[in-house]
Amino acid sequence: MRKKSHRCVRFLILPLILAGLLAGCSRDPAVRKMKYFESGEQYFAKQMYREAAIQYRNALQIDPRFTQAHYGLAQCFLKQGNWQNAYQELIRTVGLEPANGKAQLDLGTLFLASGKVADARDRAETVLRADPQNAQAQLLLADADVARGDLVKGLGEAEEAARMDPNRLQPYLHIALIEERRKDTVHAEQNFQKAISLDPKSLPAILALGAFYQREKRWSAAEKQFQAAMTVDRKSPAPRASLAALYLSEGQKDLAEKVLRDSKSELKDNPAGYRMLGEYYLSQREGAKAVAEFASLYSEHPNDIAVAKFYAQLLAKQNRLDEATKVNDGALKQSPSDIDALILRGDILTRQGRSGDAVHSLQQAVKNAPENAAAHYYLGVAYAGTSNIEQAETEWTQAARLRPGMPEPERALANVALSKGNMSLLVESAQQLIKIDPRAPEGYVYHAAALFKKDDRAGAEADLKKAIELAPNDPTAYARMADLRMSERRFDEAEKSYAEALKRNPSAVDALAGLVNVDLARKQPEKALRLVQDQIARAPASSNFYVLLGQVELRNQDSAQAAAAFQKAVELDKNNVIAFLALADVEVSRGSTQLAIEDYKRALQANPRDVRLLVSLGELLERQNQWQQAERYYQQALQVQADYPVAANNLAYLMLEHGGNPSVALSLAQTARRAMPGLSNAADTLGWAYYKQGVYGAAVDQFQEAIKLDPKNATSHYHLAMAYEKENNHAMAKEQLDYALQINPNFDQADVFRKLLSDSAQHK
Repeated sequence: MRKKSHRCVRFLILPLILAGLLAGCSRDPAVRKMKYFESGEQYFAKQMYREAAIQYRNALQIDPRFTQAHYGLAQCFLKQGNWQNAYQELIRTVGLEPANGKAQLDLGTLFLASGKVADARDRAETVLRADPQNAQAQLLLADADVARGDLVKGLGEAEEAARMDPNRLQPYLHIALIEERRKDTVHAEQNFQKAISLDPKSLPAILALGAFYQREKRWSAAEKQFQAAMTVDRKSPAPRASLAALYLSEGQKDLAEKVLRDSKSELKDNPAGYRMLGEYYLSQREGAKAVAEFASLYSEHPNDIAVAKFYAQLLAKQNRLDEATKVNDGALKQSPSDIDALILRGDILTRQGRSGDAVHSLQQAVKNAPENAAAHYYLGVAYAGTSNIEQAETEWTQAARLRPGMPEPERALANVALSKGNMSLLVESAQQLIKIDPRAPEGYVYHAAALFKKDDRAGAEADLKKAIELAPNDPTAYARMADLRMSERRFDEAEKSYAEALKRNPSAVDALAGLVNVDLARKQPEKALRLVQDQIARAPASSNFYVLLGQVELRNQDSAQAAAAFQKAVELDKNNVIAFLALADVEVSRGSTQLAIEDYKRALQANPRDVRLLVSLGELLERQNQWQQAERYYQQALQVQADYPVAANNLAYLMLEHGGNPSVALSLAQTARRAMPGLSNAADTLGWAYYKQGVYGAAVDQFQEAIKLDPKNATSHYHLAMAYEKENNHAMAKEQLDYALQINPNFDQADVFRKLLSDSAQHK
């Protein structure tokens, strides 16, 4: 019995030992990293690049120097078009393994695509030194030569690649493309056909020949090639996309759409295949069809993040922001660091009037992808929404540097230059816009504005006529031409041009405002009022038209009707902060301060992070001697935007007046002074902060600057007198006190002034 029992124990121990060995293997870092890597390879083979990237990253968490995982991750990024991250991973790969020729060539290809021809050649030559017969490296040299315009040398390099590997079709495709650029279409066609002869089932070669025929306008030959490509690979979307593009270039939109509809049905398991019809509608600017198509795709493929992003963007364009948010949040749940989704979330938040929240989302996007021009552009838009124009300008400048052909940042910079009166910057941005798209009107409109500011009216008029010629249905140039005529007091012509602008866009507020100004210049305020009322009848949902109506009512000195108009504006658009600010101002002017405070709070419910509302409410409360509440709103504004200068200035002054931390107040005052060098109050606040710190010389300097900026500011004269007193300069102190009392005999510090004057006389 003992022996039997002993044997049983041995049999029991054996599986325990095996389990222990297996557990030990699972804890072995080398085994674990290879498990993740192999899983990544399997996902990559299935074209599941996002999942593959996760597994490669898991492997790299175990071994950050695992070269194969870095290269695999780079390949995922390349497949996804994420060039910046692909570049970073390729740099890491070749840093760890300089002899990795594939990574070196991938890196060289990225360099070439970004215009860094010398760097691309360097990578190709590095590979050729280690492997002199590497035809792929030789082709990269050829591409680099072609990129710098040396077609003869490029052709020689490509022919050398063909000699290195005569049975490989890629060199012949390169030779064909170079020959085509040299206008030798006969030899180009021969080399395309040579490539196909080496591999009759090569999809890239067949498609390349078809594209050549299409460029040569040999439509039937191109169609034959694309149809042959579809026969070679029924599951590939590329031949179908090429055939649809061919039909579209021939003006056969129905045939193009049919090809893409068939693709959606036949390639229902291939994301690139079933998305093509929706992408086609986008390219053709058929918004309604695109929305319907992507709504259908989103329902059928809820986990396709690309579909979700397309659909969310379309919803946002239609101003269906709540729906767009829901779809986009779903995409971010799948991929929290997705740059496009982060950018769209920031854009939506900005358009909802939540610019402070948008800044946070877009800062994350910029952190994740510092070379993404769109992220910088939209971050600039969000900063502008918080009235931080300096930071907005910085972001737009960075976006323009990263992508010189992107019009949006140049347009934004042009507007900044216009608002600042910086004509040299405006000319620069206008010229860049014209360079980006010489057939677009906006560059000429901005250039006209710069010339107008320089009093070159003839040049401005020529630019505006060019803009109208290029885009006769665009209202902008008509409105700016009307502005030009108004400056010349040619009211009839101005009125005609404003009317043309308004006819092309019934919601054009600037055109309607221009017509109002014409009537006011003619001293016809009643006509101006009727004009706005008539336009509101045509576009009753325009919140901005009601803002304009309120402004006209104020000009007519009817504050009750103005308040009603502003009230209607905020009812139509709870995010119209300008309307809320105007409503509060008119209520204060009518003595309804408490009502104004309530309206500010109502506005903040819809726009809780808008610094303009927070600061304006703080200022109103401060005037009501409710300084503790005012402080709270200034602090909230600074939580939204830490360097918002008006909030920093006002909070600093309240702290200095009511026993706050003088060091914190000084820091806030310095922030405000840097941002608002031309504002008297900012200089005065900083001077008062220095005074409270006992630095009287610096205080005197700031008070003197404040008085230079605003000689009628009694407070600054009083503060300067106080600083002179501390420096025992009694004569200058008396002089400043006299100035202060002359400016405002009823100043709230007048009794203090008189006591100081008496004390100064005793010092004498």
